[in-house]
Amino acid sequence: MTDFLKVTKNMSVAPQITVGDIERAAAEGVSLIINNRPDGEEAGQPLNSELADAAAKHGIKWAHIPVVSGQLTMEGIEQMALAMKEDVKTLAYCRSGTRSCTLWGLAEAYSGRLATDDILARGTEAGYDLSGMAPTLEHLREASGN
Repeated sequence: MTDFLKVTKNMSVAPQITVGDIERAAAEGVSLIINNRPDGEEAGQPLNSELADAAAKHGIKWAHIPVVSGQLTMEGIEQMALAMKEDVKTLAYCRSGTRSCTLWGLAEAYSGRLATDDILARGTEAGYDLSGMAPTLEHLREASGN
């Protein structure tokens, strides 16, 4: 069973999930799952379509925002912010959880929902050190006018 690491009241991140994890997410009230992995990133990785179908069977919305590790783009940040706009119970996942937590933080800064210090603290509480992103978080907040 994959660990769901709580970042905020409504956002958790995780390493690669399985169909069984989707069943657990549904039981825990997750309304949206965000897949941040491109298909074929790693041998044996479940296909996006396979997991999306399993989520649909449980009434969970699905977003596929594939980001190649180490290649974050403004488009990915904007898509993540848009997916998170409804502020429903959400689970985002990637290979290790780091990319999803990073995208969450960047999307929060871009949308202006959380201050940089809050983003860094919540990342740390979930087990992810986002401190190296502080200047980027500030820049995103300023650029978006938030």
